[in-house]
Amino acid sequence: MFIQKGLEMNSAWMLAEVSPNTPPTIKSEPAGQQNTAVTAADGNTAVPVTQQPPKSNPMYTFIMFAVLFVLMYFMLFRGPKKQRAQQQKMISSLKKNDRVRTIGGIFGTVIDVKDDEVTLKVDESNNTKIRVAPEAISRVLTDDKKQE
Repeated sequence: MFIQKGLEMNSAWMLAEVSPNTPPTIKSEPAGQQNTAVTAADGNTAVPVTQQPPKSNPMYTFIMFAVLFVLMYFMLFRGPKKQRAQQQKMISSLKKNDRVRTIGGIFGTVIDVKDDEVTLKVDESNNTKIRVAPEAISRVLTDDKKQE
């Protein structure tokens, strides 16, 4: 077996002659690193050479963080902002005689709409009325029946 060391490249080159009568040997090594031991002609084993896995490009990491930031923006800020805008639009379009449901599950008919409160009639027989904040109206049922 011959060994040649390059002075400029600091790498080991090995030339070997394989006999056709010798069966190939299969070695089991860990997946992360491959250790190669170089054996000199006199039988001494040199220091093993370790091959490091290639490092990833830092640009890919930056792109991944940018994509995650955009996704988080849409999930955390954009979605709730659209829902609040739809809620404000629905509240501003409330008018007398609309059937509504509150966030507490109370069904009623709008009697009066003011800036800071909405008066609902919840019972026809007793003429029961309640006042709720406009933000407590979760859904206008009159519009749902018109769309169907």
